[in-house]
Amino acid sequence: MLDRSAPPLLRFLLPLLAAWVLVDLWLTNISTWGDQMVAGFIYCGVIATAGLATAARGIGRRAERGPWLLVGAGLMTWAAGDVFYTLNFFTLDLVPVPSWADVGYLLLPPLVAVGLVWLVRARAQRVPIARMADAGIAALAVAALGAAIVMPTVRGAVEGRGLEIATALAYPITDLLLIAVCVGALAGRGWSVDRCWIAMSAGLLALWTADSMYLVQNAHGAYDPAAIYNAGWTGGAVAIAFAAWQPVQNHELQEHRLRVVVMPFVLATLALALLVAVEGEIAVTIPAALALLMVFVRMGLAFRETGQVLRGAQEEAVTDALTGLGNRRALTQDLDGAVRAGRPTVLALFDLDGFKGYNDTFGHPAGDALLMRLGQALATTIDGHGGVFRMGGDEFCALLPAGADGGTELVARARAALTEQGEGFSIGCSHGSVLVPGEAETAAEALRIADQRMYAEKRSERASAGRQTRDVLLQALIERSPALEGHVHDVAVLAEATASRMGLADADVDEIRHAAELHDVGKVAIPDAILDKRGPLDESEWKFMHRHTLIGERIVAAAPALATVGRLVRSSHERWDGAGYPDSLAGTAIPLGARIIAVADAFDAMTVDRPYRAAMSVFAALAELDRCAGTQFDPAVVVHFRAAIQGLAPIPAGLLKGAR
Repeated sequence: MLDRSAPPLLRFLLPLLAAWVLVDLWLTNISTWGDQMVAGFIYCGVIATAGLATAARGIGRRAERGPWLLVGAGLMTWAAGDVFYTLNFFTLDLVPVPSWADVGYLLLPPLVAVGLVWLVRARAQRVPIARMADAGIAALAVAALGAAIVMPTVRGAVEGRGLEIATALAYPITDLLLIAVCVGALAGRGWSVDRCWIAMSAGLLALWTADSMYLVQNAHGAYDPAAIYNAGWTGGAVAIAFAAWQPVQNHELQEHRLRVVVMPFVLATLALALLVAVEGEIAVTIPAALALLMVFVRMGLAFRETGQVLRGAQEEAVTDALTGLGNRRALTQDLDGAVRAGRPTVLALFDLDGFKGYNDTFGHPAGDALLMRLGQALATTIDGHGGVFRMGGDEFCALLPAGADGGTELVARARAALTEQGEGFSIGCSHGSVLVPGEAETAAEALRIADQRMYAEKRSERASAGRQTRDVLLQALIERSPALEGHVHDVAVLAEATASRMGLADADVDEIRHAAELHDVGKVAIPDAILDKRGPLDESEWKFMHRHTLIGERIVAAAPALATVGRLVRSSHERWDGAGYPDSLAGTAIPLGARIIAVADAFDAMTVDRPYRAAMSVFAALAELDRCAGTQFDPAVVVHFRAAIQGLAPIPAGLLKGAR
């Protein structure tokens, strides 16, 4: 399979090269001199074409231009050496060594070696040092194995002058070094299956086989031009060109795959076996010994990496990923230490006010950026005086020395650091602090107390803001319609008494009272002509009137502290049977607070004079509530309302008008 960027011509060229190899093998079996010359030039053409195809890869792929041009140049010098050999030595029985042909041949290894190393660097911009050690182990072990196979045989077969011996030995030795580079590249890739390096290794192995067999057979005078191993040269060149045009495979580094762990030990075992089996062969013992040494280096790197991973995991376990501050686990550890040591320490918890609105307005990325800024500001403020932590969400924490003032100044500075204002937002914080071990004997107890105090302050601030907003809205309603002042007061008293009678929590009772006071605030948008009309309203006027609960909710909910009150205002005119407005809710789908307000509102409306009718008595109004229980009103609320009326002492003055 070729890279998709390969030109169409190349897709035919490489198979053609393979066909030329077969033709070359066939022609070498023909004894006529002319045909053998043709075979020789076909052989040179195969090598040269493979070199051009390889160089073309470099021209077509800018990122790897240098490496493939060098490899292609190496094949071209080899082809040039073969052309010189064919023209000058083809008919000679004794070929001079060394010659200009050898120069062309022996330029191949250095050019290819530099190209392959360059290619490794181009495809792996950053190789971990452990992988580099794996590559070194693999290269040295392969080099030792190759030397053990070829060196004893070659040394025994080669005779002649020193330069001739060196030239003859250069071929298999340099081939082995190139194979070692390829195997090292595979090791550096984590032994991932990579077609380029596998094809390159196969091509170089074919060259090594052909060079070694030629050297041995020629030394014994038994070289056969028609032998099958001769195909190793042309086949190897084609394999190199094929490797050049393989798609680049980007493998993720996987440090814990089995082969990455096992292969260094397999290669170490191989190197040790070679040291034991081959004695006195320096070309074997040196790379084998270096491979074993590299194994020990690799083990040291593995231990170091394991230690780094453990330290990183430990640090990550106690660090907040967003802000870099300590997390809840880190706080617990430090707080336990402070408790055990018995040193006076202040634990302060902080919860941001206004952060949810900021997140909703500006988005979560902006919210994360805000948390990082505030966390850094807190760390800078407390630097050198204690530890700071993020508990999660919008909660921060600080462990501070108590000092003479009980840590008051540091807590105030920390609180100031957790504030930020800008156009359209204001961020503050509520806090709760506790002194350990004075107020708490354990870390869990300290956290519980600080948390309770923090949320008590937050509730107090919210309640204060809610009361102020309610008072403003209520005053606006009274200024708009002074006649409503007594009505909203009486409805609030009755609703509060009923809610208390039903056993609701104090916070729920307060919420219902606030909603009762503001249940008519939407009427500020209703014209006086409709509000003060004598007689029944027509259909269009009722539609207009029905909007006042929606308007009331929008007005009240504009204050975040009164959001739940706004929902009760919206539903205060729903009916138990679903015939109310604005949402036609029925039964328990109507909020309980709204059901209570509906009963109190109806009772007060019946017991006061209206422009179109006189007030009913308390007893008549209660009877009307009983009659409408189960249709307009919640029966259970009516029962508790009647009990609440009987328990009021005295009955609100406004209700005494119609009493008789």
